[in-house]
Amino acid sequence: MTAFFPQEIIRRKRDGLVLSEEEIAFMVRGLTDGSVSEGQVAAFAMAVFFQGMSMEERIALTRAMTVSGNVIDWSAAALPGPVVDKHSTGGVGDKVSLMLAPILAACGAYCPMISGRGLGHTGGTLDKLDAIPGYNTAPEMDLFRHTLKRAGCAIIGQTPDLAPADRRFYAIRDVTATVESVPLITASILSKKLAAGLEALVMDVKFGSGAFAADYDMAVELADSIVAVANGAGLKTSALLTDMNQVLGRTAGNALEVREAIDFLTGRGRRDSRLYTVTKALAAELLVLSGMTDAGTAPAMVDGALSSGTAAERFALMAACLGGPTDLLDRPDEYLPSAPVRKAVIAPRRGYVTAMDTRMMGMAVMMLGGGRRRADDAIDYAVGLSDVRGIGFRTGPRAPVAVIHARDEDSAAAAADAILKAITLGEEPPEALPVIRERRSLAE
Repeated sequence: MTAFFPQEIIRRKRDGLVLSEEEIAFMVRGLTDGSVSEGQVAAFAMAVFFQGMSMEERIALTRAMTVSGNVIDWSAAALPGPVVDKHSTGGVGDKVSLMLAPILAACGAYCPMISGRGLGHTGGTLDKLDAIPGYNTAPEMDLFRHTLKRAGCAIIGQTPDLAPADRRFYAIRDVTATVESVPLITASILSKKLAAGLEALVMDVKFGSGAFAADYDMAVELADSIVAVANGAGLKTSALLTDMNQVLGRTAGNALEVREAIDFLTGRGRRDSRLYTVTKALAAELLVLSGMTDAGTAPAMVDGALSSGTAAERFALMAACLGGPTDLLDRPDEYLPSAPVRKAVIAPRRGYVTAMDTRMMGMAVMMLGGGRRRADDAIDYAVGLSDVRGIGFRTGPRAPVAVIHARDEDSAAAAADAILKAITLGEEPPEALPVIRERRSLAE
């Protein structure tokens, strides 16, 4: 057996050389068992950050991180439909997963969604679900399997035995300014998805002022990397590039977003057109990618899952199986926390919203206590924004750009100032831009 030394592997990558599959596997084993020190992991991450990785290296890194822990095998469950999932690179107001998973379940697919928490200005799916009393985002594997088989969907957090190398690697990258590396982001995302035993995956890669990849070209690079590596590792994957230059939907904040998702599924409220477009497109993409139907039929299947109420039933069943209230959809206001202070944000003059600093909108939620600066920060599930108006909205004294939900008047005032700084007003309505810019697949 060839003897490897971490410092030699780091040196080779530092000098721009291509690492072998065996060298990469050695580093990942050291990540997992602790035999590679934090300093060496940080140096390796920095070398990759500056020198990049070939597609072959990215595939090798992803595979090694995937098998660093357990890989779920759903074959024993004899599920009568494909196992699929979606992943978003994150944004403000992005509650798509809450609707997408039950929609797919209603169409006959199975969606074991391993989600994350919010950090910085972006919200996390697990934080939204934690706003539901009793909902268990960290269940034992038996309960996870039971919920998926019964409800068709189960949204939970990463378990300790799924891709443990990624957990340590990300923690070190987070404190060494090496998060923004396309090869490392690719391996981080896909190692968890491959470990979840998926048959098909669709990526929602955000671009714009509220996205991780503010620059469109970086978003394309990330989408292409994920699509190439996932397919190279045997997972059918495509990506949609979606606009995050404004809040997605009408709410931002954990309990408020759950309520919007419930209204979306039950049809109680008018569905925000951009949120509906993104959710429907991602769901349809997965139905086609998994071989359940063709591109002509998939959109109608999604609409049927919503109009029949089946998607709402699947969400309710998932929540109940994982410890939430059995009548959540009937009485959401009795279960979801609410903030005592509400403040409408009125623009200083009439005009059209022509642009939005979406990151600043997310920061406004953080100012209210609805986000975290550090991974161990506590958050307030009740606070946030509702009735958020997007680009093209005409403001006026009776037409607020958002409604703030806060614990006190001081935090509401600070958030209002941030929101007003985040929007740009003009005399004429701006050109309407599509929320979905492009689809990327292996053939692109």
